[in-house]
Amino acid sequence: MTRIRPAGYAVVRFGKAAFLLHRRAAAAAVILALLLAASCLAYLCIGESFVAPGEVLKVLTGQPSPDELVVGTLREPRMVVGLLVGAAFGVAGGLIQTVARNPLASPDIIGISQGASALTVGAMTLGVTSATVLPYLSVLGGIAAAALVYVFAWRGGLHATRFVLIGIGFAIALRSITTLFMTKGDYLVAQQAQIWMTGSLNGRGWTEATPLAWTLLVLLPFVFWAARAQRSVTMDDDTATALGVRLGHVRLGLVLLGVVLASVATGAAGPVDFVALLAPQIARRMTRTAQIPLLCSALMGALIVVLADLLARRLFSPTELPVGVLTAAVGAPYLIWLIVRSRSVRNGGTS
Repeated sequence: MTRIRPAGYAVVRFGKAAFLLHRRAAAAAVILALLLAASCLAYLCIGESFVAPGEVLKVLTGQPSPDELVVGTLREPRMVVGLLVGAAFGVAGGLIQTVARNPLASPDIIGISQGASALTVGAMTLGVTSATVLPYLSVLGGIAAAALVYVFAWRGGLHATRFVLIGIGFAIALRSITTLFMTKGDYLVAQQAQIWMTGSLNGRGWTEATPLAWTLLVLLPFVFWAARAQRSVTMDDDTATALGVRLGHVRLGLVLLGVVLASVATGAAGPVDFVALLAPQIARRMTRTAQIPLLCSALMGALIVVLADLLARRLFSPTELPVGVLTAAVGAPYLIWLIVRSRSVRNGGTS
């Protein structure tokens, strides 16, 4: 019996196994990977002193080089943290936007990043400054905030608009609590917390990169599951239920995974705003797929953070800006455009 292959897909075979591959999504992933590789090379070359690409490659391949300190000790670990944080935020944003069916739903808008920030800054004001402990507190804060939003938004189902609005309300309240912690804490701790809250890779190294990499590696099988599970969430509820999909459990699993990814990234670099908002939507526009492509979202998130941090290091040199300042400068206008666009589409549909 001849099977009908969907338009835009190609069949990839590995022995007896066969998989459908979306051609445009595959091409977008290759393009993003090449752009990311070029950006990483530029990141390692450009700084207070320029390092030739040949010397960078020597350091990366373990060969002796006089630029080992600059590239291998100062720039490379910071770049790796940026790559991992950007990828985590990109996937987290894609999962939460898929469940909410709303492009405005991202961890930094619906209160998840604010929950992670509130608990982390509160711990910092109490004297907890360990780089080992703070990321775990960020995860706990993000999960607690997401649980509150999920409970208050649930009314016999998860309505997208209610989910986003309640999340925005919690985000405002949690940001106020964070500010209260900062005013009650020591001046130096408050200043440190303020820098952390803007989202910064300054001073980040292997201490932050190693546990973050292991955490994301452990979560990788769940991301593979989410890539398949999100297809059922994009269906209408009646169709998914008729196919035997337990939508409540699937949605809860996707949200929980997105919350953990966003909270882990926040713990490593602070709440780098708008990456989780921008990356999935740009990736979806590149691929034109029915659901948000998680691989392209991860690559786009990593690309945004690496490029933003490179600009943050060099635009006002020798002063280094937090990377969150650059991502917010791009993300805020995009958020306004999304809101205006959604209103115009809704008004056009009702006229």
